[in-house]
Amino acid sequence: MHFEIRNLEQWQDVVNEILPQLKHNILLLKGNLGAGKTTFTQILLKNLGSQDEVNSPTYSIVNEYSSPKGKVFHFDLYRLKNIGEVYDIGIEEYLDNSFLCIIEWPEVYEEELDGLGYHTMEIDNNGETREITFE
Repeated sequence: MHFEIRNLEQWQDVVNEILPQLKHNILLLKGNLGAGKTTFTQILLKNLGSQDEVNSPTYSIVNEYSSPKGKVFHFDLYRLKNIGEVYDIGIEEYLDNSFLCIIEWPEVYEEELDGLGYHTMEIDNNGETREITFE
């Protein structure tokens, strides 16, 4: 799927299209700083019925949210240097005990997901628009 958005309100359209397509409990979010990964996550969680305040997990590495469908874990792996640090935070336990795991900056961990079902969303912010691809 491919989207082009020009304003904040259009994120809702993206969520409306993507939400019914989520078949796996892992969603990788890729994009440069300020691309809209956390904004997307805020709108997605609201649409999942979460009442929690959604913030970037940049410093905490993982945030936990409640939804009527189950727990949602939101990761930011940007500051992790290697796969050992990813395992040190207990990522496998989160993956096993979630309705959904949203992983920003997943590159350090992505190879470990081979054989598991997951979705990837890439956001390219070129200043005027955001180009989004979802698989």
